[in-house]
Amino acid sequence: MYFKRLKDLRIDNDYLQKDIANILNISQQYYSKYELGSFTIPTEHLITLAKFYNVSIDYIVGLSDEKKSRKKS
Repeated sequence: MYFKRLKDLRIDNDYLQKDIANILNISQQYYSKYELGSFTIPTEHLITLAKFYNVSIDYIVGLSDEKKSRKKS
């Protein structure tokens, strides 16, 4: 599945693919497959990226346009 926001978040924060790959402990080539939608992103990587970019997983996968999830009161 292709998640356009992965690339957008990386570029907006001035990171290279190899920088994010290092955070996920994978190769740059493998990470590029995430951005292209060739490989499915494991949940643990989505969690890591959401924490790293300080956004919700819903934002990364395109289910929400809000970067932060709303807290239920």
